[in-house]
Amino acid sequence: MSPELRSGPLVPQLERILRERISSGHWAPGQRLPREADLAAELGVGRSSIREAVRLLAQDGRLTVRHGVGTFVSESAATPSSASDLPRLLRRARLLEVFEVRRALEVEAARLAATRARPHDLAALRIGLEARHSLHGTGIEEFVSADLDFHAAVVDLAGNAVLAALFTSVRPLLHDALVELERDEPEHPDTSDAHDDLLRAIEAQDAAAAMAAVAANIDSVIATLQMEEDA
Repeated sequence: MSPELRSGPLVPQLERILRERISSGHWAPGQRLPREADLAAELGVGRSSIREAVRLLAQDGRLTVRHGVGTFVSESAATPSSASDLPRLLRRARLLEVFEVRRALEVEAARLAATRARPHDLAALRIGLEARHSLHGTGIEEFVSADLDFHAAVVDLAGNAVLAALFTSVRPLLHDALVELERDEPEHPDTSDAHDDLLRAIEAQDAAAAMAAVAANIDSVIATLQMEEDA
């Protein structure tokens, strides 16, 4: 593995390395990047990690992927940072909107779950929360899936078919948003305590506490995203 890499999630580190090479002029605007396989070999990582880092930089407008041709440094990569940061700011705005919708949906689901969950429903919810906690700090995809499994279980306990259908429809968007957040903001607040509070509130049939726990969970992320937008 390259000495530029440390322990921890690979994709954010690879994105940083490639971004620095672009910013430093190591690759000029319009220049074709080395092949995916060559970059993977140079950095001692898998091709899928390189591919994901390239995808993120393409979303930011730093790279242009021409399928069947190659990956090129975008001509706009040479523009001042205020302009080149625009795609990243737009991504943050999109994430913020996703979490605002999530808040509206899950706060109501938590309220209903606290009033409608039956004792035998809670054992599965505890198992789901333990699975979520056990994966914290490990693989991002696995952790995000376990986290959403737990929240889906809370929505199911609400006993509202429309809410359940809404959550199912937005879950792929939530998954992508959470994966992006974990990769781009590794220092964002740990909300494990808020998840524990939510389970305890549902067990106690305390609707107000359940709503407050969900709000605490999501509001901490929203605050982080808003700070970036206002910076």
